[in-house]
Amino acid sequence: MSKATRATKALEAAGVTFTVHAYAYDPDADHIGLQAAAALGETPARVLKTLMARVDGKPACVIVPSDHEVSMKKLAAAFGGKSAQ
Repeated sequence: MSKATRATKALEAAGVTFTVHAYAYDPDADHIGLQAAAALGETPARVLKTLMARVDGKPACVIVPSDHEVSMKKLAAAFGGKSAQ
């Protein structure tokens, strides 16, 4: 499998130095971010997860530590909206 993604290509194009950390992905894990942290030997607070949501019907992206949950109410408020899903 190729290690290049849209994100890594964008980082390369922008001249950003980064390192890819591969691990055994478990799609059946209850908490994928926590599973990733354990597989990488990192504390969950150091491994970020990316969540996509809709705030008042508009797309929103949130990046949080893998040991955190996102409140939809707080997410909507952070984006100046009324509801998020």
